[in-house]
Amino acid sequence: MATRISKNFTLEEFTTSDTAKAKGISNIPSTQQVASLCALVHHVLQPLRDAMGQEIKIGSGYRCPRLNAAVGGVSNSQHLNGEAADLCIDGDKLKGKRWFDWIKAHVVFDQLIMEHNAKGSYWVHVSYRADGKNRKQVINDLLKR
Repeated sequence: MATRISKNFTLEEFTTSDTAKAKGISNIPSTQQVASLCALVHHVLQPLRDAMGQEIKIGSGYRCPRLNAAVGGVSNSQHLNGEAADLCIDGDKLKGKRWFDWIKAHVVFDQLIMEHNAKGSYWVHVSYRADGKNRKQVINDLLKR
């Protein structure tokens, strides 16, 4: 049974990882990390979902240190704290731009990045700090290597 953290999101959406499954990595967040995920959902993702009226798929949410290293995440990634999520836009850069612009204009966030890789995949990275120290840092076009 899925653990619901809002009307449209479950905890499992933020912890399930194909890489973790393939490498046998247990990606179980602590109570504090779950609380951080809940804050991210409550303050950013559920309001985005309500405003857009569209499903939001999580490409990457919480990452334990071993999983973060396996996917090439930086050592200080907010994914390690349960403070960040990468939102799948299924190749629809325009949808990603709408989501990016809405978040930027309507909610408090720590970091908002429109990211892409050399293969042409795009996603929106967003983070939220429950301690209130949100920087509202915006990066519009970041190439991930």
